[in-house]
Amino acid sequence: MQRRFSLEQPVLILGGFLITDEAYEPLANWLRSQINQPVVVVHVSRLDWLLTSQSSGWIRLLDRVDAAVRTLHSDSSTGRVTLIGHSSGGVMLRPYLSHQAFGGRAYGGEEFCNHLITLGSPHQALRATSLRSLVSQTFPGCPELRTVEYVSIAGELNLQGPQSSSFSRLSATSSYRQICGDSSSVGDGLVPVCSALLEDSIPIVLPNTAHGGLFGKPWYGSPERIEEWWSAIAD
Repeated sequence: MQRRFSLEQPVLILGGFLITDEAYEPLANWLRSQINQPVVVVHVSRLDWLLTSQSSGWIRLLDRVDAAVRTLHSDSSTGRVTLIGHSSGGVMLRPYLSHQAFGGRAYGGEEFCNHLITLGSPHQALRATSLRSLVSQTFPGCPELRTVEYVSIAGELNLQGPQSSSFSRLSATSSYRQICGDSSSVGDGLVPVCSALLEDSIPIVLPNTAHGGLFGKPWYGSPERIEEWWSAIAD
């Protein structure tokens, strides 16, 4: 992959729905050791996620993202910050980059951030919440492509293989059908590959990778997978 911007800069991580902050600490620690830069995991509680059924809940989290980005930006040698979003977190970071208002707020995050890396994020979905649908309608594809490098990472999980959990075996086909209309799709146990690869972004597909620990192991945040997708971006 030929990168346009440096990765030797601070990183902000926004996690996924109802996944604890602690689940992302191995990722944060790995990045700190590799790039020797500050890495912040945005705090999101279960209550915070439950409130995201309303636009005010999104703004609540994006305000938190914005405050952390501005702090990281002030100490960045490149003058920019890398954003990493897992699952729903990756979808939420897309409107943050734009100067166009979302939920009554416009953040213009592209002035501070030049990378958006999403991990198993349901970008395209036939059946999505009203706010996720609004993101797709208002910010389709990669609208800040001139100033931001978008990378979307998807996982392929063999539901009959040893990496998948009993939960993913029971729920994956239903999830795939709801998201893309095809229960036989390939995905990470929750999000099909076709949904996780954002249109116009740089795509990376990881074999034998689950959406999260509930769905199987390893997942995007497992050390061996972190090294794989980060190396693919950094090369």
